[in-house]
Amino acid sequence: MEQYSSKATASLVLGIISLVSIFTGYFVLIGIACAIVGLIFGIQIRKAAQLEGFNPSNIATAGFILSLIGVILCTIVFISCVACVGLLGTLAVL
Repeated sequence: MEQYSSKATASLVLGIISLVSIFTGYFVLIGIACAIVGLIFGIQIRKAAQLEGFNPSNIATAGFILSLIGVILCTIVFISCVACVGLLGTLAVL
């Protein structure tokens, strides 16, 4: 279980970075990448916990949840930014 504590911490930090990047404009793409890596770490810890028979730590669970929320929100913000830029592009043509 001790060997997974660094992945749990990394998952938590990457989840926090992804949530902070929502407010920084074009860094949303970096937030999506961080959240995906955080999700991968969180899933690895959960699978290892099932195989080895221990409960994942609270840090691992928080990292998984924050990364999941980060992927969802960063994707929504990115799609809305692309839609707004596309709308402004079509209005400039008129």
